[in-house]
Amino acid sequence: MSDRELRVSKIQSGTVIDHVSAGEALHVLSLLGIDGTKGTTVSLGMNVPSERLGRKDVVKVESRELSDDEAEVLSLIAPEATINIIRDYDVVDKRRVEPPEEVSGVLVCPNRDCITNAGEPVETAFAVLDDGLRCEYCGEIVREDITDHLQD
Repeated sequence: MSDRELRVSKIQSGTVIDHVSAGEALHVLSLLGIDGTKGTTVSLGMNVPSERLGRKDVVKVESRELSDDEAEVLSLIAPEATINIIRDYDVVDKRRVEPPEEVSGVLVCPNRDCITNAGEPVETAFAVLDDGLRCEYCGEIVREDITDHLQD
């Protein structure tokens, strides 16, 4: 192993999210609800060299496998990401993220007048477009940083 290679230990089981756009690893953790308080072991590589992306982030989450829903939403903030499921130190599943047609209950609509922001028991729903997201209730288009609209 040369001095220029990334040296991160293997995990026994869990998920490795690779090819995350540089600087987005912390948003990935937020999306997954990982804030460091529940004892989840996480390894991050941020702004590491990548032949495909130039620079990338890598997120390793031990003892947790991403659900299909989490992978779909991940595609909105890391469209080039690959997800590797690890069991007994081996990759048992490797796939690229695929954008969903719709996401529900994950984002907040930026339109203050939207019914989803009126205190009503209505779950947000956004259609995924080529260039952003459209609120299914008010039609508001989200094109800027999607991570600014993640629900707490």
